[in-house]
Amino acid sequence: MNDQSHGWRRLFVRKSVEDLQRNAASHGLRRSLGPLNLVTLGIGCILGAGIYVMPGNAAAHFAGPAVILSFIFSGTACAFTALCYAELASTMPVSGSSYSYCYATMGEACAWGLGWLLLFDYGLAAALLAVGFSSYLVSLAHSLGAAIPASVATPFVQAASDGSGLVTTGGVNLVAALAIAAVTIVLVLGVSLSAKVNNILVFIKIAVLIAVVAVGIGAVDPHNWTPFVPANEGGFTYGWPGIMRGASILFFAYIGFETVSTAAAEARNPQKDMPIGIVGSLAVCTILYIVVAAVMTGIVPYRELGVADPIAVTVDRMGHPGFAVLVKLGALVGLSSVLLVNAYGQSRISFAMSSDGLLPPLFGRLHQLYQTPYLGTILFGAISAVGAALLPLSLLGDLTSLGAGLAFSVVCIGVMWLRSTRPELARPFRVPLGGVHIGKVWIGTVPVAGVVLCWTMVAPVAIDIVSQARSGHYVPATILGLYALAGLLFYFGYSRQHSHLNPLALSASR
Repeated sequence: MNDQSHGWRRLFVRKSVEDLQRNAASHGLRRSLGPLNLVTLGIGCILGAGIYVMPGNAAAHFAGPAVILSFIFSGTACAFTALCYAELASTMPVSGSSYSYCYATMGEACAWGLGWLLLFDYGLAAALLAVGFSSYLVSLAHSLGAAIPASVATPFVQAASDGSGLVTTGGVNLVAALAIAAVTIVLVLGVSLSAKVNNILVFIKIAVLIAVVAVGIGAVDPHNWTPFVPANEGGFTYGWPGIMRGASILFFAYIGFETVSTAAAEARNPQKDMPIGIVGSLAVCTILYIVVAAVMTGIVPYRELGVADPIAVTVDRMGHPGFAVLVKLGALVGLSSVLLVNAYGQSRISFAMSSDGLLPPLFGRLHQLYQTPYLGTILFGAISAVGAALLPLSLLGDLTSLGAGLAFSVVCIGVMWLRSTRPELARPFRVPLGGVHIGKVWIGTVPVAGVVLCWTMVAPVAIDIVSQARSGHYVPATILGLYALAGLLFYFGYSRQHSHLNPLALSASR
């Protein structure tokens, strides 16, 4: 009985917050980032598939012109979560982000589950970005008079045109797979982006989107916005259910703000700068998303936007071929930079998990010359490349948003958990709007709102996946089930025994 009780307690063993704080302080990072740097950092990581790839799918199949409202709802949900990230980042400015936060608050088993989920989410996001990159490259080649065969730029599995499920195409998206391979090579070589380079890329991305709006306004046909909220056609197809389904698809469009939270250790004044950086980048991106989506649906009838390159389709309709080429080049630059940051995040989370003993040592092994975690980077790059080559955009978007919603809700719960168990900790930034104590448990307004809104975003995706399974289309549910089962087996078969917080593992290593 005692052994069984000890085994259950092992699931909730936690890292010491003090150790995390000491480790963060020992890195010697300079507090050189001001609010402007943090805002541009967030914009650079947020502006990607959420504006270049997914809005067309959300408008065409679910929300219509009201995709604008979908962006507002999903952005609001992310704003509450972002404030929770800011509090945890100011308390524990460490690598690993939400994985490390969870390890210090809710314990090892939850941290493992979140880390496993984040690896899944980052991998899917990389595949989705690569699919978008492939579509823009094909469109650019067409504009220049060249042709990339559809057989090497179409995923093996594709959504059926009548929305009845998934069908095989006979093609393989090798272009998307090669895009991930190129980014993987860059990461292995250790090429990093400085703040100045990031600012330049952010400027290019914003300039491209502003140019699309400025030139596109003259081509807008207001009749394309009517009706603004199309009548529901059953299920999540249009109407208010479709708006919420569109929001669930676009939810992950904002997840780049997590990168801002990891910069807390380098912020000059975390208490003031972190909320400015996080909320500021979210606000700028939300405005850009809304304005671009309005122009996009004003130029192209929303039912024709169900493609992976909606901005390319939009600029082609404007009748300015030279301008269209420039926009497509800018889109490729934007997607490339976000793809690089995304792959970097995945490799660093696996590195943090390996450092804790939860993943095998190969994920933490550094290249002798480049000093990068090359084996883990290559392995995850290969898995993402396979996903990009085989899976359709709609499925990748759904699974990515589902993973993001679950991860974000854990972060919101982590804030309340740490406030309840360690109220004495110094917190340079605290979530606003307060909360109430029920006994020793603190229930915060912002964290609760974040959890509720995250699950509101996740619910339509989960309902759709269950509905598809009941109709005989098991691919999404099968992918989720197999990945969850693999994680469960891996944790109890390897991670639990090799964890650096396991006394037996520690004694064996001495």
